[in-house]
Amino acid sequence: MTEIILDAAPDLEFDLKGLPKVSLHDHLDGGLRPATIIELAEAVGHTLPSTDPVALGEWFRESADSGSLVRYLETFDHTIAVMQTKDGLFRVAKEFVEDLADDGVVYGEVRWAPEQHLTKGLSLDDAVEAVQAGLDAGVDAVAETGRDIQVGQLITAMRHADRGQEIAELAVRHRNNGAVGFDIAGAEDGFLPSRFKDAFTYLAEHNFPATVHAGEAAGLESIQSALVDGRALRLGHGVRIAEDVTVEFESDDDSADNSGDELDDNIGMVTLGELASWVRDRGIALEICPSSNLQTGAVAGFGEGIESHPLDMLYQLGFNVTINTDNRLMSGVTLTDEFELLVETFDYDLDDLLELTLNAAEAAFLPLEEKEALVEYINEAYADLG
Repeated sequence: MTEIILDAAPDLEFDLKGLPKVSLHDHLDGGLRPATIIELAEAVGHTLPSTDPVALGEWFRESADSGSLVRYLETFDHTIAVMQTKDGLFRVAKEFVEDLADDGVVYGEVRWAPEQHLTKGLSLDDAVEAVQAGLDAGVDAVAETGRDIQVGQLITAMRHADRGQEIAELAVRHRNNGAVGFDIAGAEDGFLPSRFKDAFTYLAEHNFPATVHAGEAAGLESIQSALVDGRALRLGHGVRIAEDVTVEFESDDDSADNSGDELDDNIGMVTLGELASWVRDRGIALEICPSSNLQTGAVAGFGEGIESHPLDMLYQLGFNVTINTDNRLMSGVTLTDEFELLVETFDYDLDDLLELTLNAAEAAFLPLEEKEALVEYINEAYADLG
């Protein structure tokens, strides 16, 4: 067991959009532009809740905030419906990269499930190649504006389906064509990573990295299975690892001043369970998505508002916290927005944001030399500001 004293971060405000950022958890089918959805839907004959870009964007955000899981999942029915052709996948992927770059992202991993994009006759390989062509075109378009961005695909299997081995083989097959890692996503509760144990063994045998959605809709058992059965190097969300952390607050009664008024400062004594200690001590990255966690109820057990989100506690305790967006369309956020939320809520300063960004860079599924170059670039950019 480990005991640690929590403290608070200093108060500081600054502009964030120009800071270099690293995005590890961002779904391709959750980051479309509303105008693009409308144009693609018209081309394929798909009916939308609205054909006005502003109104459609509001519908997505309101649906994500509705508290109804059925309505939340309905939003993806519309985005996936317009991503069933090579042209649709190409355009969505290209714009995805451009939008990341506009937000200051210099490295991004794009996760998506090819098996969900086959209704118009594409093969799994066709879909991966179309997305990679779009990502490459996006990188080129960004370069034409004098900026740089690097992206990779996280090939994802849906955990309620039975195609884990097939998708794992697909990912390995495209490791030299943009695929940098593997993931499982979808209904977490009731579908442990152990369901795909053989697929994860295959990936390990081929030295191919995996991040696993765990600790979002399900708790500690899901995280344990992700680590043991999934051999996860990172945890998608992973925020419910905080359920294995016990915090006891004690008022400092000896800190009263001469007038007899007591100060209301509290000291938090923290005890980490075995699983939490394992995750923290080995630096297993948590891909935390603050706004999405509130919308999906992933952190409901800790409170209602962002101030109750356990990410600050986990960060202070030394967990390898990274900040991400999850689904930019549904949550109506950018990575800049998420950083601003942390600054406003937890008084994070430039040093905190640098540490969170370096956490993500060092957890990226990149070769060591490229990772070191990314870390150096980020450090230099922050140093110029400092």
